[in-house]
Formats: sequence, structure tokens, C-alpha cells
Amino acid sequence: MSRLKITLRVDFDSDHAIGPGKVALLEKMRDSGSLSQAARELDMSYRRAWQLLTSLNQTFREPLVLTSTGGTGGGGTTLTKFGESVVAAYRQFEKETNTRAEKYFGSMLKTVSTQREGTRRSLTRTQRSPATAAAKRAASR
Repeated sequence: MSRLKITLRVDFDSDHAIGPGKVALLEKMRDSGSLSQAARELDMSYRRAWQLLTSLNQTFREPLVLTSTGGTGGGGTTLTKFGESVVAAYRQFEKETNTRAEKYFGSMLKTVSTQREGTRRSLTRTQRSPATAAAKRAASR
């Protein structure tokens, strides 16, 4: 039997949000110490990773990541304490939300169809009784 999984995006306002992609990027940057390596591991272009990082750093007044430029010693990234707290808060919220989803929807898992996308069941049409059809025709006159 499969498990429920909630995918969260927290909207701070209409222009600022954090979700699974940005958090995964932060975690990969923390683990690898590199934006380009994090992007590769997430199968994301460097440009897209840089856009997400810029968005994150514009969302908050404090930076989440410190970057150093490349060169002979190589560049790198380091999550700030605030960046670590954002990741931890998101993951804790995700964990608690998934626990609540299990409470409310867990019993429904056994009713979830195991058919794949291409083999969905079609909707079943119900037949109207002759009286209902006649009443509908009369109402539309």
C-alpha cells in the first residue's frame, strides 16, 4: 500500500514563496558546498538554480546562502544559520502536515485505484428517469 505525501509551498505573499524545489536546492548546496553541483544533482540547469537562489535571498531580509566566487581555489556555497533554520522549519512543517494527512486520509488509501494514468476508468453516466426528463423539458419551455 502506498503512503500519503503532501507537497507544500508556503506563500509569504504574492511574490515570495518557498517550496520543495527551493528547499531541495538549499539541502543539496549545504551537502555539496556548490551551487553547480547541487543543480547537477537535481537535474536542473545552473541558470535555474541561480534564479531560485536569487529568489530565496530576495524573499528574506537575511541571506540563506553565502557564496564565494570560483578561481584557482574554487568557489562554494555555505548555508547561513538562518538558511539552516528555514530548511529545518520547512521539513518539520512538512513532517507534521504529512502526519495530519495520514490521520484524515489514511483510511482512504485502500480505495485509491492502482490503475495507471492511461487506463483510467471512464465516468459512469446515470440514466434519468422519464419523469425527470419530462420535468426538465417542461421547465425549459
